[in-house]
Amino acid sequence: MTTVRKTVTLTDSQDDWIKAQVASGDYTNDSEYFRDLIRRDQEKASALKAAIDEGLTSGPDKRSLDDIWAAAEARYRASHG
Repeated sequence: MTTVRKTVTLTDSQDDWIKAQVASGDYTNDSEYFRDLIRRDQEKASALKAAIDEGLTSGPDKRSLDDIWAAAEARYRASHG
C-alpha cells in the first residue's frame, strides 16, 4: 500500500484534542488517529448506503403514516432514555 502525504490545518483546540488522544495511548501518532477517523467515516457511509438500498428494495410500507410516526417516536424515546 502506498501512502500520500497531506497537509491539514487545525485550530489549536483541535490540535490539543489530537495530542490528548495520542497521549492517552489510544493512538501512536497523529496519522494513526486520522486514518482511524477516515476508516470509521467509510464504514458509516457504507452502512448508510446499505440501509438506503434496503429501504428502496423493500417496497412501500403497509403501515399508515401515523403508525410510522408512532414507531419512530418510540424508537427515539427508547434510545434517548
